Amino acid sequence: LEAMIHSTSKPAAKRLLALGGVRTPAWMPATTALAAPPHFPPSWIVKNSWEHASLGLDDASVAADAAELCRAIERRAAVEGLENLFLEEFVDGREFNLSVLGRRGAEPDVLPPAEIRFVEFPAGKPRMIGYRAKWDERSREFSHTPRTFEFPPADAALLADLAAISRRCWSLFGLRGHARVDFRVDGNGVPWVLEVNANPCISPDAGFAAAAARAGLSMRDTVARIVADTLGKESP
Repeated sequence: LEAMIHSTSKPAAKRLLALGGVRTPAWMPATTALAAPPHFPPSWIVKNSWEHASLGLDDASVAADAAELCRAIERRAAVEGLENLFLEEFVDGREFNLSVLGRRGAEPDVLPPAEIRFVEFPAGKPRMIGYRAKWDERSREFSHTPRTFEFPPADAALLADLAAISRRCWSLFGLRGHARVDFRVDGNGVPWVLEVNANPCISPDAGFAAAAARAGLSMRDTVARIVADTLGKESP
């Protein structure tokens, strides 16, 4: 229950990450930003503290100056409520999702890492996974953000670092069953944790199922592992 509470609130998750020594982008409540806008650059992105699945997230949520930021906050606050919004430093870089599967009595398994590629994004368009990229199959964002499990040898050290951080998040949040850790990696190759999802979707077309399949696990085996670890039983 604590893991769900800490991870459902994105600001609470970021506080826990920071306390645990895990890098996460700088952030502030939207109310604070309206009173005293943050420095630019970098760009900042307006997010909802509670919504997941990229609900409400679009290109206009990313601001490159104070005027854009105020407009983005006011636009979303009119629908979602100012008290529910926060700002996060926008890390312009690569995006990775690492799925973690519990194994009772042992370290969890970090499944094969996935990178979301931003293919042929025009100049000036934020490289991020917004609502359309996730859910609108007719959109250009959906068709131009493929998932890949293929990496060159040069990425080996980075991928090992992402796996180690994912295990650290698993321990820090007291997770069980399964989880997904979302990363951005900046231009210097430094990883930043965006979110820790304590209950990621396991539908057949979702990222967790894809990572499990890449690891050679069937859906039946995956669900059995999740249930066993959640209930504190030995993994099958």
